[in-house]
Amino acid sequence: MLHLPLLRHGEVYRSLDTAPVPDVRGEALAEVSLANPGLLRRDRRRADAAWEQLRTLPTAERVSRTQAAASSFLEAELPAGDRLIGPEEHVRLTSRATGLPHALVRRNLQKVAWSLQYADQVLRGLTRGLDPAALDTGLGEVAGVPLGLVQTARTLAAVLPSNSPGVHTLWTCAPSLGLPVILKPGRGDPWTPLRVVAALVAAGLPAEAFAFVPAEHDGGAALVEAHDRVMVFGGEETVRRYAHDPRVEVHGPGFAKILVGPDARWQDHLDVIVESVVSNGGRSCINTSTVVSDDADGLAAALAARLAALEPRDLEDPEAGLAAFSERAMADGIEARLAEAMAGARDVSAELRGPQRRVERDGLVFLRPTVVRCAADHALARTELPFPFVSVVSPPADPVGWLGPSLVVMALTDDPALRRRLLDARHVDRLHLGPVPTSRIRWDQPHEGNLFDACWRRRAVG
Repeated sequence: MLHLPLLRHGEVYRSLDTAPVPDVRGEALAEVSLANPGLLRRDRRRADAAWEQLRTLPTAERVSRTQAAASSFLEAELPAGDRLIGPEEHVRLTSRATGLPHALVRRNLQKVAWSLQYADQVLRGLTRGLDPAALDTGLGEVAGVPLGLVQTARTLAAVLPSNSPGVHTLWTCAPSLGLPVILKPGRGDPWTPLRVVAALVAAGLPAEAFAFVPAEHDGGAALVEAHDRVMVFGGEETVRRYAHDPRVEVHGPGFAKILVGPDARWQDHLDVIVESVVSNGGRSCINTSTVVSDDADGLAAALAARLAALEPRDLEDPEAGLAAFSERAMADGIEARLAEAMAGARDVSAELRGPQRRVERDGLVFLRPTVVRCAADHALARTELPFPFVSVVSPPADPVGWLGPSLVVMALTDDPALRRRLLDARHVDRLHLGPVPTSRIRWDQPHEGNLFDACWRRRAVG
């Protein structure tokens, strides 16, 4: 069986503790070495040394090598353990581990490649146009005004998920910023972060700048404890746990929403609304989970009719757009939760396709898309689930305040007063003023956090 060892800042290390990489049908695709918390804490010293080595390369050179990694990431055979894996095998393995159809895996890999290929634009966006040389000298200027820069974080650890390969675009800019990266992969997708690291090393970035450290939950806690800056992905409990730790950038549920203003017609934007809900199989934190509209009944019916066409297919089918669940228990739990919570709401999708939401196909478990019509105070009105699920509600008295914490909000309105209120809303992270899907973002304008701001500090110079 293929074994994926630890990568410890330039050292390949096979651990006595291992874990299987599961297939969505219950088989084992490979096994990974596991890092224990003590090893992860000890390797902090290696990460500090890697920072010194990484900064010997000028920022422009680090960016150039990152860009060069894009083509090999998409096209080359790259090492994974003691084997070389090409792009098609990578797609197959990632699909079998995550349940994403091949077409969606490829689309996500294109996103990752984009974040590498356009690393110069990403860096420009994160730094708001600073000359990259300013990161080397510690001196720059904005509009002719001198500016000092100091790197406040020297390592970045990431406790990663398995829901979608696209999340790895969030850390690919780290080496350009002079940050060694320590990656704890999600149980279901070690393949993508390992391939990104292999591509970056093949392009000339030092292997010492990277660690690939599968671990149990206590390993994630050790990384949070040991490193300057940490990305953590998880649910609402994870968000609460780290909400007050300034070192930790928490990526939890997005609760993305669409607000259709009273001056707008949803009929003119139905394609954009559908894309916001179903893109990437509904698995992303930027998929729309709630739509607010004066014509909630009409919009819910139209949405349900469009989403009914999204049926389970073979994962290899190029038209497949619905992901299988890698864990049957998760699908069963969601189904039970919805059955219990549906009192007082209408399952508009069930009225079209019948009551069966959970379906099995060729040994895989799917949940069919679901549109719910409910009141704004219903428990399902602001619920996010990892498949195409959306609630449609009528506007409450204060629609902007009601939105609550939202990673992305698309506002379909030309009303100046409503737009102004949305621009002032502190609980909205990213705002799309117009028909731009919530699922469509630019990586040089991050939708959640800014790695440069998190790891560098501007200071006055005289």
